[in-house]
Amino acid sequence: MLGALWLIGGGLAAIVLGLVLALLFKGIDRKLAARLQGRIGPPVWQPFWDLRKLLLKETIVPENSIPWLFNFAPVLALAATLTVLFYLPLGNLWPLLGQEGDLILILYLLTLPAVAMVVGGFASGSPYAAVGAQREMVMMMSYEFPLAAVMITLAWKLSLTAGAGAAWAGAPPFSLAAFSLCPVWGTVELAGGVGLVLALAALVMVTPAELSNLPFDAPEAHEELAGGLLAEYSGRNLALFYLADAVKTLVLAALIVALFFPYGLSGPLSLGGWWAVLVDFVFFWVKVLAVMLAAVTYFRVVLARFKIDQIAYAYWMPVLGISVVGLVLVALDHFLI
Repeated sequence: MLGALWLIGGGLAAIVLGLVLALLFKGIDRKLAARLQGRIGPPVWQPFWDLRKLLLKETIVPENSIPWLFNFAPVLALAATLTVLFYLPLGNLWPLLGQEGDLILILYLLTLPAVAMVVGGFASGSPYAAVGAQREMVMMMSYEFPLAAVMITLAWKLSLTAGAGAAWAGAPPFSLAAFSLCPVWGTVELAGGVGLVLALAALVMVTPAELSNLPFDAPEAHEELAGGLLAEYSGRNLALFYLADAVKTLVLAALIVALFFPYGLSGPLSLGGWWAVLVDFVFFWVKVLAVMLAAVTYFRVVLARFKIDQIAYAYWMPVLGISVVGLVLVALDHFLI
């Protein structure tokens, strides 16, 4: 009984924290992007006001749509992204469902929001949304291969350290908790380190496409498709997609931190008890914000929108090549040691 109450309470706390931080970080992202472009930009709290405005507006369902599918898509997108929060180690805090899932499950959960947007776009009956949905599917088929190569690299390297004495022995194999307990940088030599740097670079390059942000926002392309996938969405449904996008941005940045930068400050500062938990918790979100600004804000400011064929080429050739070379270097590092 107490376990169930702890799970429910912890889940609600994780959801509230995730929603608040996602909107706050989105505001910081917009403010910094505006500054880099020489504009004043909206206040940091603007995403909260935008969400409130959307929730107060009327929700319109197009006549030629499939209503239940049209309304279900945004719920699925938000639910999938919020679920990932339960698998994230937050500094020293163990994931709420740390014993129940692994990296493969998280990849499936991160794919669902894009699938939901495609389904919602087709269900809306709009030609603009249909074109946007087709572009989103092309993007998914393009970036999933390099993303899978990165995850295989990390999971395979971690599996080589398996055993009763492994640092992650108490966590499920391939879970984020395992990567947090056993940072991959400590398991490789020089060649493997270069391979991991390439894997990190590939993952950073995949992140903007996962979010359909500039320069990979061809599925929405307001100037060409009037919002594309989301052209027919309004009110509550658009607010749910808005929240899903903000939470997914937060989750992807947190995933990079958990996989590549799981280090805390409590050890170097010789802290213990609740101070160690608090300092590492705050430091974790600082790292998430830094990764988000580098992987999302920077790309959005410095690059213009790519055409859909350019996006497919970029992920099928250069980015996939980088991730495969990283995998080969990590493998060579193991066999040459």
